[in-house]
Amino acid sequence: MVGLIRKIIVIMLIALLAFVVIWSASAKDVTISGSSTVMPLAEVAAEEFNIQQHDYVVTVSAGGTGAGILGIAERKNDIAMASREITGDERQRFGDSFEEFLIGLDGISLAVSDEVYEAGVKGLTRDQVREIYLGNITNWKELGGPDADIYVISREEGSGTRDSFNEIALGRKDVEMPGVDTVAFGAAEVKTAIAGSDKAIGYLGFNYLGGGVAGIAFNGIAPTYENIKLDLYELHRHLYFYTYGKPTSGAQAFIDFVRGPEGQKIAADEGFIPM
Repeated sequence: MVGLIRKIIVIMLIALLAFVVIWSASAKDVTISGSSTVMPLAEVAAEEFNIQQHDYVVTVSAGGTGAGILGIAERKNDIAMASREITGDERQRFGDSFEEFLIGLDGISLAVSDEVYEAGVKGLTRDQVREIYLGNITNWKELGGPDADIYVISREEGSGTRDSFNEIALGRKDVEMPGVDTVAFGAAEVKTAIAGSDKAIGYLGFNYLGGGVAGIAFNGIAPTYENIKLDLYELHRHLYFYTYGKPTSGAQAFIDFVRGPEGQKIAADEGFIPM
């Protein structure tokens, strides 16, 4: 009797393994890359989407908005995550076949180390931010903070967050920033750099605030959920998925999921502002 039960268990395990192999082979891959800001939303949404259906398997990787756009234009990926719109240069380089899908809203939070915030720097004007990044203001005491050199952090070239920040706060996307001490690759790296210092300033997505990183007001408006939703906080932007040409069936299914009720709830849970 015991031997029979063991045989039945073995047969069931073999059948289950065969099902998994067949399902894995038949499921179609949907690859996504791009903005590190959008990545937390895309990753969590992909996990839920992959659980709920078995026709497609969505995989997500970062690399920056520019890299994501390049990936779909070169047909290496199905969807690009972007924290900005397609630029004129990208359309000129790759053609006008991009399809745009709004998936949420976000604030580019101007942020400082907790020690700087607690010392009294709870907001900066556009001119003050510009002077910091241009290297003309170099000590926090000039801004009512501690007597400490300002440790200035920026994002890498190709970052949608960097482009949006430069355009809104500094006047143009390609502005020179001699005041920058460190270039960080991704929002998580910006957060680590700010939290690991007692005199830093940088910018990152609204959902990354906390844990040693304090959001401060920009031109008198704090980066809060309500202020971003109502377009009161100037350093805000839309978040997108892009495809090159008509989305594949799998890409369209995932886009619909993220833009639907479940996906927008995930966006809110991850600290983004739903559409």
